[in-house]
Amino acid sequence: MKYKTLAEIETRKAAILQEMEQEGADLDALKNEMEELRKNADELRENAKKAEEIRKQIAEGAASVNVIETRKAENASKTVDEIRGSAEYAEAFKTYILTGDDKECRKLLTTNAENNGQVPVPVLVDQVIRTAWENDTILSRVKKTAFRGNLKVAFERAADPAYEHGEGTTAVTEEDLTLGIVEMVPKNIKKWIRISDESVALGGEAFVKYIYEELTYQIIKKLSALVIGDIKGASTSHSSSAIGIPKIAGSPSLTIVPEAEANLTDEARDVVVIINRLSSAAFNEARVAGNFAVDPFDGLPVLYSSALSAYSDASADEVWMIVGDLNGAQVNYPEGEGVIIKWDDLSEAEADLVKVVGRQYAAHKVTGPGRFVNVKKASAVTT
Repeated sequence: MKYKTLAEIETRKAAILQEMEQEGADLDALKNEMEELRKNADELRENAKKAEEIRKQIAEGAASVNVIETRKAENASKTVDEIRGSAEYAEAFKTYILTGDDKECRKLLTTNAENNGQVPVPVLVDQVIRTAWENDTILSRVKKTAFRGNLKVAFERAADPAYEHGEGTTAVTEEDLTLGIVEMVPKNIKKWIRISDESVALGGEAFVKYIYEELTYQIIKKLSALVIGDIKGASTSHSSSAIGIPKIAGSPSLTIVPEAEANLTDEARDVVVIINRLSSAAFNEARVAGNFAVDPFDGLPVLYSSALSAYSDASADEVWMIVGDLNGAQVNYPEGEGVIIKWDDLSEAEADLVKVVGRQYAAHKVTGPGRFVNVKKASAVTT
């Protein structure tokens, strides 16, 4: 961690000296940190010296315009990604989040930024969002698109098969094709948090990363649950505007996954099993009862989602397991995959708290027929 003032460095040095005297202290790590603090202090002193020289030049009337033009020339020689990856740009982006004023960001981007376009996020924000996508086992497998506005996706409700036609024989019957259309209408997925004034005082990179990591994680977690809800809440038959998903009844056993898999079409290729983590215990019981000879998941990858109830907690007829290919679900981002941040430092100012609201504009639906099977808990037998 780099400090921005010599006072902060001296405070940390004093703390390290105290830590060194404690029993069990990691002396090597503390010595290394002390060396980094020394380098940090030298760098601050050098920067201060350069800044003082520039101030003297300006005070003496030396071409201040040259200083500004040199700064512009340095940034103009860099690519947009290089500028977005700099600590300076992260600090400017922090100012943009706090005030809504994007002038500092655009000064750094020079002619590379669109005058009326959205200011590009720092590289570290892209990394945060990409990491969140990759870590979510559900959303990392769905189909993702970025079409503006509402998106309509056609699917086959019913279609005749192809026919073999011999030369000179009666012409084959014309195909009877019935289409359905799934309309994907985007909505805002929002999450807000309160942070303290002390958190606002963090440096640009640390502040921006902290805000985006927390809000992106919560938004993607919600979107993942919504995709699971699309699947488990589907009707068992196609309609003109929605894809139907077969539903079978069963409990955790050595045969329920193969039975569900058998109900998929051959278009389901990357098939997975999705359950609540607590349901895996019941499958292990079935595996033990079978003397460990059979894999209850039939060799399929197992993904966990708290959007599904554990089998033991599920009510009668409730879907507790999904078997299928997640490429049959689709998420559309009309404004891209980024998270947009809004800032409110007034409503709870008396408590020294700031409200930060993050939102992502997205639509989600099942768009691939034959890709999923829902497994529900059997209804109680009436006696």
